[in-house]
Amino acid sequence: MTTLLVLGGADGALGALRTARRLGVHTICADARADAPGAAEADELLNVSTLAVPALAAALRGRPVDGVVSPASDVNLPSQYALATRLGLPCGLSAEAVRASVDKGYFRAVCDGLGLPGPRWWQGPRRQARAGVRESGVPYPLMVKPTDSSGSRGIGRVDTPAGLGPALAVAAAHSRRDVVIVEEYLNGRHFTAEAVITGGRVAATGVTERRLTDPPYFVTTEHWMPAGDLAERARPVLDALCSALGYRWGALNVDLLLTPDDRLVVGEWGARTGGNGVAELLGLAYGVDATEAYLRMALGERIDVEPGPPGHAAFRVLGAPVEGKLVGVDGVAAARAVPGIADVVVAASLGDTVVPYTRAGAKLGYLLAAGPDRPAVAASLAAAESALRFDIEAGP
Repeated sequence: MTTLLVLGGADGALGALRTARRLGVHTICADARADAPGAAEADELLNVSTLAVPALAAALRGRPVDGVVSPASDVNLPSQYALATRLGLPCGLSAEAVRASVDKGYFRAVCDGLGLPGPRWWQGPRRQARAGVRESGVPYPLMVKPTDSSGSRGIGRVDTPAGLGPALAVAAAHSRRDVVIVEEYLNGRHFTAEAVITGGRVAATGVTERRLTDPPYFVTTEHWMPAGDLAERARPVLDALCSALGYRWGALNVDLLLTPDDRLVVGEWGARTGGNGVAELLGLAYGVDATEAYLRMALGERIDVEPGPPGHAAFRVLGAPVEGKLVGVDGVAAARAVPGIADVVVAASLGDTVVPYTRAGAKLGYLLAAGPDRPAVAASLAAAESALRFDIEAGP
């Protein structure tokens, strides 16, 4: 029996767990939360923190495991790399590719070294940030982020020096090392690239146009694929980054920004499949199942991918309008029956306390749709969303 260890059971892991089941692969989901969405999808739950590598290795001792993945999770990549090394499992990661995924300042330095356009920035401990911003000349407005977190946790825009202190406190609270990065705020349109990497180069990629919540949160609400010619423009940039970081094979998710003067800026790098349905969109739009490719490579298979002509696909977040307890969910079957809807994912469970969507982990769920053009996809999303009902008892 082929067995795959999946690090993390958040909603971003659901696609990997379901794909593994379709492939006939036995799955072990490791998560400190026994009620994580992926726990119910996996064949087994390993109720251990994904960051506790010695405990994970001890729990797996004597059990055959053929591969390990970290779908849609930057924070679990160091554990994936360490476990693959310790257990002798297939691994396309390098130490540099992992570090670039969990250290925003390191990745900015790599981009600067390659001569790629990007913001002015400073990174360091919170207590040194005021002096660092002043001495480095990072201009206002600026973005403050925890250097080692993801999912839009702890980020904020700061327009004047008076707002810097509170933003630094929030960012540092989401950093395991109390380290923050401060970047020049760049205007532009937001995109995300999802790619399959083989032989150290892009084998297939698609770019989504990304829609965000209003400031100060900047959390993704929608992805639309394709996004003009940006996939071809991004390909040589991604190839250069894979070469510089020694990333040999696997999945790749990268945030992009197109500035008003047409510069393509690489924002953040993740050597894993994307969350928020982005990996699934590559399949819906180009016929490339990025998740299946990712899992097969992690299990030691060599793969070939051949993108087809682009279609149209989109992802939309389902968010709670108020804080409260989720007491009912209706209309899921009706939403799934809407023509063009590829999937309806409900990530929250009855009884959960839900909050408005200000971070990636706060979603109620999401919709995936495909169609011959954008208006058709938009119509499918609207019909499915109107069919759903989330009953929330308001109150903290």
